[in-house]
Amino acid sequence: MTFNTAVSGLNAADTDLSVIGNNIANASTTGFKQSRAEFADIYALSALGSGQNTAGSGVALSAISQQFTQGNIAFTNNSLDMAVNGNGFFLVSDDGAVEYTRAGIFGLDQSGYIVNTQNKRLQGFQANASGAISGNISDLQITTNNLAPRQTIDVEALLNLDASETEPAIRGTTAQTLGGAVGVAQAATTNGYPVETLTFTLADASTRVVTTVANASAETTASTVNALPGISATATSTATMSNIGDVSGNMIVTLNGVTVATSSGAGSITPQSIAIAINNLTNTTLRGISATFDNTAGTVTVTSNFGEDLSFTLNNTANVNDTLSVTGPNGAAIAMDGNNTGGNGFAAAVGGTVSITMDENITLTSTGAGTGLFANPILSSPFVNNSFDPTNQDTYNHATSINIFDSLGNSHIMTMYFVKESNPNTWTTYVQIDGQDVGDPNPALAPPLDQAPTRTAYTLEFREDGTIDTSTSDPVRITYWNPVDANGDANGALTGFTLAQGATFPVTEPFTSSNFEVDLSGMTQFGSAFSVNDLSQDGFTTGRLTDVDISPEGFIFARYTNGQSRTLGQIALSNFRNQQGLQSVGGTAWVETFNSGNPVIGNPGSASLGVIQAGAVEESNVELSGELVNLIEAQRNFQANARTIQTADAITQSIINIR
Repeated sequence: MTFNTAVSGLNAADTDLSVIGNNIANASTTGFKQSRAEFADIYALSALGSGQNTAGSGVALSAISQQFTQGNIAFTNNSLDMAVNGNGFFLVSDDGAVEYTRAGIFGLDQSGYIVNTQNKRLQGFQANASGAISGNISDLQITTNNLAPRQTIDVEALLNLDASETEPAIRGTTAQTLGGAVGVAQAATTNGYPVETLTFTLADASTRVVTTVANASAETTASTVNALPGISATATSTATMSNIGDVSGNMIVTLNGVTVATSSGAGSITPQSIAIAINNLTNTTLRGISATFDNTAGTVTVTSNFGEDLSFTLNNTANVNDTLSVTGPNGAAIAMDGNNTGGNGFAAAVGGTVSITMDENITLTSTGAGTGLFANPILSSPFVNNSFDPTNQDTYNHATSINIFDSLGNSHIMTMYFVKESNPNTWTTYVQIDGQDVGDPNPALAPPLDQAPTRTAYTLEFREDGTIDTSTSDPVRITYWNPVDANGDANGALTGFTLAQGATFPVTEPFTSSNFEVDLSGMTQFGSAFSVNDLSQDGFTTGRLTDVDISPEGFIFARYTNGQSRTLGQIALSNFRNQQGLQSVGGTAWVETFNSGNPVIGNPGSASLGVIQAGAVEESNVELSGELVNLIEAQRNFQANARTIQTADAITQSIINIR
């Protein structure tokens, strides 16, 4: 009996030594969990026996329990290495056979699957192309294909426009002397203009009054008007000389008192010779006066850039065949001849036209409008000077640019220009891409202009608190952008789809055009400097995979050279009600058994599951110093049981030796 008891002790000590030795051997094994040998005593009892008089029969191995305590986390240089900080196991698949492990040394195989050192595939939830996580567990794969480009469909601009800015454009109205007396040739040396009272009403309701002088030249009237604030004027004069005939040989023609033609013999004065003579004097005695000869009509058109009267004379030659006719822009011609048979005398005069430019909100009235200098009613036309021109920085207040992308991933520069308008809290924005307009074509134009993009102005209106009023502002929708390459040729990307063709917003996938929208709903107009707080767009070019990041929740993010990132999947973790029931299968892995119960699979960080520490591994939880102490104790136990056998042997020998 004693021998059996001692032998069981030797076996127990040997098993304990084996467990301790295994722990020591795996002190550096990633994810290893130390074991502990657990023993129970043995008693042989009869049905009527009692514990008071029963000797034990030795010891038996009760269990070898693994200690699933947390091991230290050591950081590595591999972004795919992972450690579970807390409860849970990685799931790995060996051709469909699932194992569970805490060893998080992972890499990629030739197909992009995440595998451990035994080439078993890590399990998790794969994501689709849009990054949505699937509910089905499967092998996790990292695709190394280039990320396909995405065209821009939304641009978001958070800008502040300076409310204190002034509009760059100069606006106002123009009016011209188009009355019945203007530009009518007179058989005299004066223009025949009547006295007229001009009243200018300024923006502050004050008035300025100018009374013209009878027969005053357009140049004189314009000079008087120019002295008024917010008003300017110019003058021009035009007259046509026709029916020029030199028969007597002694004909003389003057213009504003200057001789421009002297006959040197019958027929020596011609329309061309008169035009040449006037142009030779345009910088001297006939300042600012020029002439144009029309060979077909045989006429000479005389123009004064300063608006002085054009007064012509024909000398009295007593020859009815010496002729000259003068016509103004309006009215009949004044025909003269060397014998004054027409009764018009030997003089004709034509007055000029005054063009008046008035600042915005200035109006003009006239007492003699209709038959005098001005028509009735006075015809005023609005004008805009310094209107928007993207090549002229003086015509807009601010501009900003952003790179956008077409359907092929080509980059283009979109520029937005902002122009302050005269109406309070009102701005206009213009959009160009690669320096080209992108507004819908005008079908009213003749081909090919009816297919060309136009320059579209989008009105932006702001509330009194400086926020944009999206209900009254124009939506900025780009519908006629046809992407081109550096040479200006179509590059093969999707082109625009106009509103007339049925374009709708917001743009949805699959994309069928280059249309996109600019969101200005966050724009403001405060009394501070122009600022670009944020300017973003949702397009990108083709990207190559550069790195993979794993979040504590197990999400696998791929980063690309184009600055984009994509969710490729999420790592799954599992846990068991009875971890001691797991069966070790080597390779630092376990499989479930009936005793362990079914695995509870979930996302890292949820329920009782721990989180993922990427770029790190969990070290063995073996405490080497403690195991060395346990080793000494196991050795002592073995030696003591051996001594029991030796003692029992000595006693047995003594009994045998009794005679």
